[in-house]
Amino acid sequence: MDVNNRRGTGIELLLSAEQESQEIVTGARNGKLSRMRQARDEADTESMEYRALRESEFQKKLAESSGDSGANVKRLEEETKTKIANLKRDCSKISPNVVNMLLKHATSVKN
Repeated sequence: MDVNNRRGTGIELLLSAEQESQEIVTGARNGKLSRMRQARDEADTESMEYRALRESEFQKKLAESSGDSGANVKRLEEETKTKIANLKRDCSKISPNVVNMLLKHATSVKN
C-alpha cells in the first residue's frame, strides 16, 4: 500500500505541475495579445494625430490662399493629393516590416 500511495502522490504532483504550466502558457499568450492590441491602438492613435495635423496644415494653407485665385487652391489640392499619395506609398512599403517587428517583439519570450 505504501508504494501505491507514493504513486498516487507522484501522479497528483504531475497533474498539478501540468495544470500550473498550462496556466503559465495561457497567461503568456494573453500577455502577448494584450501587448499586440496595445501596440495597434498606439499606432492607430499616432496615425489619427498625424492625419489631424496634416488636415490642420491643409486648412491653414487653404485659408491663407482663399483670397487668391482658384488656381492656388487647385495647386494646393494637387500638392496635398501628391503628398498623401507619397505617404500612402511609403507606408505600404514599410507596413509589412512594422507588422513583422511588432509580431517578433510580441511573440518573443525573454527569460
